[in-house]
Amino acid sequence: MASLKNIFSSRNEKDEDFYHAVKKIIGFKPNNLGYYKEAFTHRSMNTTNNDGQPQNYERMEFLGDAMLGSVIAAHLFKKVPGGNEGYLTKMRSKVVSREHLNELGRDLNLIQLVRTTVPTQQFGENIHGNVFEALIGAIYLDKGFRSVEKFIQRRVIKPYVDIQKLEGKVISYKSLFIEWCQKNKKSFKFNVYEDTGNDPLKHFAVKLQLEQDTVAKARGTSKKKAEERAAKRAFYKLQKSMQLNSH
Repeated sequence: MASLKNIFSSRNEKDEDFYHAVKKIIGFKPNNLGYYKEAFTHRSMNTTNNDGQPQNYERMEFLGDAMLGSVIAAHLFKKVPGGNEGYLTKMRSKVVSREHLNELGRDLNLIQLVRTTVPTQQFGENIHGNVFEALIGAIYLDKGFRSVEKFIQRRVIKPYVDIQKLEGKVISYKSLFIEWCQKNKKSFKFNVYEDTGNDPLKHFAVKLQLEQDTVAKARGTSKKKAEERAAKRAFYKLQKSMQLNSH
């Protein structure tokens, strides 16, 4: 009898576990679990709805991205009455940067709930931020805009949005490094080459040259990431002279 009971109740138990996991993350009771299931479904599952439309997190991600941007914009608008459009846009970019969204998704360990046929270790970093945005989209469809605001206040604004810290936060070390080189008339070059080694994902390596010296090396799953990492390392290495020359 026990095995029969398991056959009939296993799906409900699975839903029950998913319900409690979602409730813990969002901070209130979800109404329609279907939205959240879609937000945690990767396209590799090939799931479709009754109309044959694909069901995965990509459309939800688009919606969540817009919701997050508007809530952060409204928060900054109220908090910094003296900030002009350029300042507010720059500050919002810092909050909703891909790097920061990935960090938020990682902190909430959202990847543990993702349904996929691809091993999760094969995903790039962006899966964390993509699913975080999809979750916001699901909250909007399930509970409306007020609940989205509450979630973003609790999970993004309170723990992470410190205006003074954000003002000093660097979005791109590469652009900072290039700016410094141009200002100080120094030649530089990002030498990028493929360096996959034993990794299942394609990797790129970069050697950052300043004048005649290699000042930093880094690897990443994209050229952009590798260059950014190398520039960050170079920035910290050369920070004193960069700061001295920037005043």
